[in-house]
Amino acid sequence: MGQLLNNRVVRAIFISALFLQVGIWVRNFAVLLFVVEKTNNNPVAVSMISIAEFAPIFIFSFIGGTFADRWKPKKTMIWCDLLSAVSVFAVIFTLEFGTWKAVFFATLISSILSQFSQPSGMKLFKMHLKEELIQSAMSIYQTIFAIFMILGPILGTFVFQRFGIDVSIAVTGVAFLLSALALTLIPADHSMEREEKTTTLLQEMKSGIQYVLAKKELKLLGICFMAAGLAIGLIQPLNIFLVMERLGLPKENLQWLLMVNGAGMIIGGAFSMVFSKNTPPQRLLMLGMLANAIGMAIIGGSTVLWITLIAQFVSGFFMPCIQIGINTMILQNTESDFIGRVNGTLSPLFTGSMVVTMSMAGSLKEMWSIVPMYELAAILFIVGLLFIMPLYNKVSPKNMEISKDRA
Repeated sequence: MGQLLNNRVVRAIFISALFLQVGIWVRNFAVLLFVVEKTNNNPVAVSMISIAEFAPIFIFSFIGGTFADRWKPKKTMIWCDLLSAVSVFAVIFTLEFGTWKAVFFATLISSILSQFSQPSGMKLFKMHLKEELIQSAMSIYQTIFAIFMILGPILGTFVFQRFGIDVSIAVTGVAFLLSALALTLIPADHSMEREEKTTTLLQEMKSGIQYVLAKKELKLLGICFMAAGLAIGLIQPLNIFLVMERLGLPKENLQWLLMVNGAGMIIGGAFSMVFSKNTPPQRLLMLGMLANAIGMAIIGGSTVLWITLIAQFVSGFFMPCIQIGINTMILQNTESDFIGRVNGTLSPLFTGSMVVTMSMAGSLKEMWSIVPMYELAAILFIVGLLFIMPLYNKVSPKNMEISKDRA
């Protein structure tokens, strides 16, 4: 830990991540509560917030990583933060002289730019850290996100309720500027040797898809991705209605549900790191899918706050099992030359599925009640689990080599 935190690059990226999380959470909750007030709890309008946040991930994740490899990572991240700040301050101007619907623009632009910034951040870790320190750095990096699952909703709700939408958006812009300032502490980008590319971007995407289709494990994982994406997208925009309609509480109480879920993720992450050493990744993934299916079913049916909170904690506790299982399976079953393209193929499957059901969630909620929506999400998690079951007893390639050596 000391060696990591003494690294100038790691410190700068962690500080940048802290400022980014402050800006993102203040923006997300301010926009959510603002839209709910302006539209009188319109579920379609609320679902559009999630679409503005997640649709760019599906559209731009294919090319974001490719351009991150071609551009200098430090400069890319700084420019992305600066442009995000500019877009946010433009929204303040529009709110004063135009329409309130401009708040969707702040979320949309920031989400697009993050598809170029995030791969650049991973590249900086790779460029400036020893191989044995990368996993520890990534663990701390992910912990920052988990911590803000607890602190973010409180901060975002407080700023909006106390100061309103204009100040909330301004805080977001300042946070993005401070993130860019922190990144200036990183040493200048190395001069990177550029290999002459003989294939186009579309050809590289096509070869990545062909590689996934040729691997049974990756195909099944892709279907599991889609099922989980459909499930999460179905309920993501409806959490605030769960609080107001099922629990009968003011909309601001959504922060407590997210806090409990975030606490579960932090604690579950610590347990998963310990037990994942001796547990095959597909079993971790199956355990996480099953636990989240049960959690979704209970959350949708509950009208009692403490039961809902327990189910939220359980879902959060087992969510790291899904994340660790998926990432490990990708690494174990993918050659190093294809890791980026496999991620670029599988991630849009998840995000695209999520955006599809997000776009339908508002209309479906008007047709049905919240309960069948959450129960359907639980069923989709079970569907994803069933597709992974054929891999339950699969031995990892590393363990197979060890067995051969012993024989």
